[in-house]
Amino acid sequence: MIIAAGGGRRLGGPEALLHQGDQPLVDRMIDTMTEAGCAQIVVVLGAAADQVRQTADLTRATVVVNRAWGTGVGSSIRAGLAALTDQRIEAVVVVPVDMPGLTPAAVRRVAALPYPDVLVCATYDGLRGYPMLFGRRHWSGIATLASADVGARPYLLAHKDQIVDISCDSVADGSRVDTPELMALYGLTVPPQRVGA
Repeated sequence: MIIAAGGGRRLGGPEALLHQGDQPLVDRMIDTMTEAGCAQIVVVLGAAADQVRQTADLTRATVVVNRAWGTGVGSSIRAGLAALTDQRIEAVVVVPVDMPGLTPAAVRRVAALPYPDVLVCATYDGLRGYPMLFGRRHWSGIATLASADVGARPYLLAHKDQIVDISCDSVADGSRVDTPELMALYGLTVPPQRVGA
């Protein structure tokens, strides 16, 4: 699941419209998840969803539009989980679109044990981050507790003894681009948005 719904207030435009060179970052993230072996990819859009559909190649993904994206990442997680209707899927890897340093190796490392009862978090310098792996048995609880801009954190805190931390420092950059300075560092741009998009 790729969360690409935010408005990117501090970036000058929606995160899903971030480009690295000529390629939308959401396309690069779909490439990363595909290369990592994810069987189904769900992209959760929100802000500027119509423009994202026009600029990105989303043909390899199931696209969900979260109309309540302004309430925070919690509603996007709920929308993404609701789209995973195939009962054979036992776990989902969750990543935000604004991680240009994420690699297939990190996704594979976190997703190595895709069982229904797992909770896995990548760590960087000992701090938890993305990707995260949520086993199916946790989905309803995560959806119930996911709130505002903290997403799954309330559920993870309530089940902290069950979380498996997987160090990804050596295989990925866990930084999330949330400032103009980081955008410049990673060579990201947000194309001009058309009025009404």
